[in-house]
Amino acid sequence: MASYNKVLLMGNLTRDVELKNIAGNQSVAEIGLAVNRRFRTKEGEDREETTFVDCEAWGRTAEVMKQYLSKGRPVFIEGRLKLDQWTDKDGQKRSKMRVVIESFQFIGSPGGGGGSGDGGSAPGNASHGSATSRPGNSGSDGGSDGHVPTPEEDIPF
Repeated sequence: MASYNKVLLMGNLTRDVELKNIAGNQSVAEIGLAVNRRFRTKEGEDREETTFVDCEAWGRTAEVMKQYLSKGRPVFIEGRLKLDQWTDKDGQKRSKMRVVIESFQFIGSPGGGGGSGDGGSAPGNASHGSATSRPGNSGSDGGSDGHVPTPEEDIPF
C-alpha cells in the first residue's frame, strides 16, 4: 500500500529555537509554531483560531534555524509527521505527534527580503557540502545592476 507523509505549514515561532547536541555531535532543534486560521461563522462573525505545533529539525537545518530565527518570526516549513511514544515515570503510555522539518523558508526578514534555508543546500556555496543549485539564484554577491546587498540580504542561502 502506498503512503505519503508531507506537511506544509506557515506560522510564527512561539519561542526561541532550542538547539541541543546529542550523541555523535548531532544537532537537533526544538521549535514551537503557531498557525492561525481565520474564518467566518454562520452568524457572520469573524473568528480566529490558533493551532500550536511542536517541530524538530536536525543537522545543519537545526543550526541555521537557531542562527537566524527567534520568537515571533514567521517561517514556512516543509516536513513530515512523526509520532513519538514513551512511558512516563508513572508507567503511563504517552504519545505526541510532531513535525520533523526537512526544509524551511524565511517569510520576510529585517531587511525586507526573503530567503530559504534547507539544511545546507545553499545555492552556489559548496562550503556547506551541497551540490544543489537553484536556477536564477546567483548567490548573494549582488547583481549586474550594481546593487550591494545589506547584511540581512547577504545571508548565504
